[in-house]
Amino acid sequence: MSTPIQSSGPVLPKRDRNHVYLIVSCPQNLGLRPYARVVVTEKTDGELGRSVPIVVIACGALAREIRSVFAQLVQPDRAIPMRYLPAPLHNRPERIPGEIDALIDSVIAQQVSGSAPRFVLGYADCGTGGLLDALIERRRAEGISIVRLPGAHCYEFFAGTETFTKLTEASLGTFYLTDYLALHFDALVWTGLGLDRHPSLRDTYFGNYDRIALISQSHDPLVLERAIAAAQRLALRFEHHHVGLNNFATELEKLIDVQ
Repeated sequence: MSTPIQSSGPVLPKRDRNHVYLIVSCPQNLGLRPYARVVVTEKTDGELGRSVPIVVIACGALAREIRSVFAQLVQPDRAIPMRYLPAPLHNRPERIPGEIDALIDSVIAQQVSGSAPRFVLGYADCGTGGLLDALIERRRAEGISIVRLPGAHCYEFFAGTETFTKLTEASLGTFYLTDYLALHFDALVWTGLGLDRHPSLRDTYFGNYDRIALISQSHDPLVLERAIAAAQRLALRFEHHHVGLNNFATELEKLIDVQ
């Protein structure tokens, strides 16, 4: 995709009985209407008793970016159920496959007719050490259609493999931040790892790091401010690389097969 995907812009929720409509501004040069609509179901497990072609199961840290991309890629009348798992699973990646597995079972159990949906996972390997791919292979052997985003981490599918490889080769001791991780650094990293209670753990966790690299999806100044503050708090060198949403949108479009 050569035209940049815009990740900033007003998000105005509107509701009816079953759905929330996210109205996200779209640039005119995409050939779309000034505002495109993506329908996100609000149905609970017990209410999801209907046949759907695709169900997206994603990390909660990707919610804003997925909605932004879908608003420009998905036709307004096409509803894709999206189920998000808690972002703090970043700190316990070994639990991610089990949580996804249970959610797949829950969705399939609620199907009242038709075949099981195709599952699109808004995850890379994400620190599972191959366990997520093992789950995918097992589910495929059971006849379930399931795919995930490419790469080792969200940093890779946001930046693209070539850019991410160059960043990694430049310094193996890099701690990466996305927009979400920068905005929620205190909760997910500082407090999540217990550094608020035991500051001495800083060297245990980050002693082998020499820089923080923000790979930003948006131009939100608060993201940059929070990322710089995180680097200062950890006493690490700071770099900023804006990657946008182009690569992420391309990879996501391949998986959902937008029509």
